[in-house]
Parts: sequence; structure tokens; C-alpha cells
Amino acid sequence: MDKFFLQQQVLQRLAEDLLQAEQAAREAHETATHEENIAENKYDTLGLEAAYLATGQSRRAEAIREAMADWRRFRPRPYDAGKGIELGSLVSLVDSDDQQQQIFLGPAGGSMKLVSGDLLVQVISSEAPLGRAMLGKCEGDEVSIQGAPIRQQFEVLRVL
Repeated sequence: MDKFFLQQQVLQRLAEDLLQAEQAAREAHETATHEENIAENKYDTLGLEAAYLATGQSRRAEAIREAMADWRRFRPRPYDAGKGIELGSLVSLVDSDDQQQQIFLGPAGGSMKLVSGDLLVQVISSEAPLGRAMLGKCEGDEVSIQGAPIRQQFEVLRVL
């Protein structure tokens, strides 16, 4: 599995998300400033609500731009067993029900699912609970995270 290809998919998805956020911010701004939405009394809050929405969408767009910059600078390295799992590792995990999953550990802002061939790859950051738990682990090690009602346990099958 090609990490560079996965990185390009993340950047493409982030670019799509950015376009949507920018469009939503523009529409909310237009709604907030449209002459029909000028408040006639203190209970008329449509313009104010739209302004809050425009601000939120603008912040979302800026967060996506920052994530894109992080992903552009990101250079995944080959797996080094001496260092264990680190940012850029592509990890195959198996849970207690023998269900396998592929995890690509990347910079923040790229939490998404991608398709590579016939495999589904979950992209997470080292800030996510599973990402933190995997750092430094090697093939054959156990990884566990505490979910709301139960503790989930995984075995590291393979790392690239």
C-alpha cells in the first residue's frame, strides 16, 4: 500500500471539504448581510444567527487550510522497528473478534476513511486515543484503549 497515494487522497478530500466550507461561509455571510434580514426588533435574529454561522464556517475553513498545510509538509518514512509506530506508519490491527483494520497515522485534521484497492483505511492522528496508544508499539504488541463502556484491545499485525 502506497503511503504517498493515501496522502494525496487525504489532500484531495481536504480540498473538497475546504470548497464546501468556503461556500457555506459565503452563503451565510450573504444571508447575514442581506437587506431583508435586517432586524426589525430584538426578537428578529435571523441576520445575527447567519453571522454566527458565517464566522463558524470561516473558522472551519481556516482549520482545513491549516490541516492541508500540515499534510503537504508531511513526509511519511518507512517503518523502523527500533522506533516502533510513529507518525506516518500504516498499521494493520486485529481486534478480539478477529476483525482487521488498516490505520494510517497522519497529522491532525485528516480523520477520514479512504479506499486503497479493496481495503478500507482509517486515517487518524497521533492525538486520537487509538493513535496515542499505538505510538512506539511494534508488530506483535497489544494496543488497548478505554471506550465508554469497555476496553478495546488490538494486536499489531503489520506496520509499514
